[in-house]
Amino acid sequence: MYVADSRGAAGAGTGDATRPRSRATAAVAPTVLVLGTVSLITDVSSEMVTAVLPLYLVAGLGLSPLGFGLLDGVYNGFSALVRLAGGHLADRGGGRHKAVAAVGYGLSALCRPALLMVHSLPLIGAVLAADRTGKGLRTAPRDALISLSSAPEDRGRAFGVHRAMDTAGALLGPLVAFLILRQAAEGYDAVFTVSSCVAAVGVLVLLLFVPGGRGGGPESPAPADSPAPSLRASLALLRRRDVRRLTICATLLGLSTVSDSFVYLLLQHRLGVPDRWFALLPLGTAAAFLLLAIPLGRLADRLGRWRMFLAGHVALLAGYWLLLAHGPAYAVLLCHGAFYAATDGVLMAAASTAVPDELRGAGLALVQTGQAMARFAASLAFGAAWTAWGDRTALTTAAVALAACAVCAVYLRPAPRT
Repeated sequence: MYVADSRGAAGAGTGDATRPRSRATAAVAPTVLVLGTVSLITDVSSEMVTAVLPLYLVAGLGLSPLGFGLLDGVYNGFSALVRLAGGHLADRGGGRHKAVAAVGYGLSALCRPALLMVHSLPLIGAVLAADRTGKGLRTAPRDALISLSSAPEDRGRAFGVHRAMDTAGALLGPLVAFLILRQAAEGYDAVFTVSSCVAAVGVLVLLLFVPGGRGGGPESPAPADSPAPSLRASLALLRRRDVRRLTICATLLGLSTVSDSFVYLLLQHRLGVPDRWFALLPLGTAAAFLLLAIPLGRLADRLGRWRMFLAGHVALLAGYWLLLAHGPAYAVLLCHGAFYAATDGVLMAAASTAVPDELRGAGLALVQTGQAMARFAASLAFGAAWTAWGDRTALTTAAVALAACAVCAVYLRPAPRT
């Protein structure tokens, strides 16, 4: 993989259209690689906690599926309440993307040691909500930096590279947690302590090595004296047909997506995975995501990002069917990882094409907010369904809902872009 220098990155967006693009110009910008490093380190920290949290809450604290669904909904959906604020703040003043992202990463890092000091469910819920607030603040500014530093035709690959590096951290996090649990007498406390230290390193890398402003990529920076984008202008992006339909489709499909933690609990419950191996289940998803993120991102640039996004949900539906049919765990995790590789960065690459540069953070946040709110509701609904009907009926209902939402998304797809 080649890394474009600053002159090559700028030329990708302003050069002669008739001149063939060199391999260097088509390369991933340095900003993307540094942000990928930050995400890798941060994901090692966060996935250490995520890997042990379901078992800690359900087996250690005795939560019911409904109670776990409530906390899992907080963990995965609370960030939706602040994503719009994060995107809007990042767009103001000609681009404060790095500053807002740093606040978000810092807040999440502070929540890791707080887990050592809380043991009641309300306090754990409050810490998880604060952690997700940090994620909500940083996600849209970070993705805006990636899109603004990349040429439009290469954004699928740029997001694929970032998500691959991010997923490398997700692959290492559960492995580190597993090793700590095997060696430490007070396993959970040790996991939370190491996670805190790793998160602090990620914040330092962001502050020291990520360029400020708008990323230094092919997009033209906003003038210093340009007016700050208003919140009304940010919300008015929903009047754009492509943005509106992307948001509606992401929300619809999010309503029928079973959260990662429930997938791993279902694997343990239906396939009898021992408790000591539970922390390793996310490794399967992360490995598939890592291997497929870059090739599927490049394929999305060539064949269409919307097609790839829908194909990812077909892979998720196949994973649900394998769970219902007691298929092998590795096949379920492969489908789960392929789903993320085909949707996570691809959706942001598609959305970045539909919104203007000066509202990039807010535009991406709109799409992310709809998806996060939907997944929050889906987590609550799935936990309630599991408690009331059992895991098989709940998963069958989710699979039928996902198939129906995918059909609706086919008809609501945005207009193709050249």
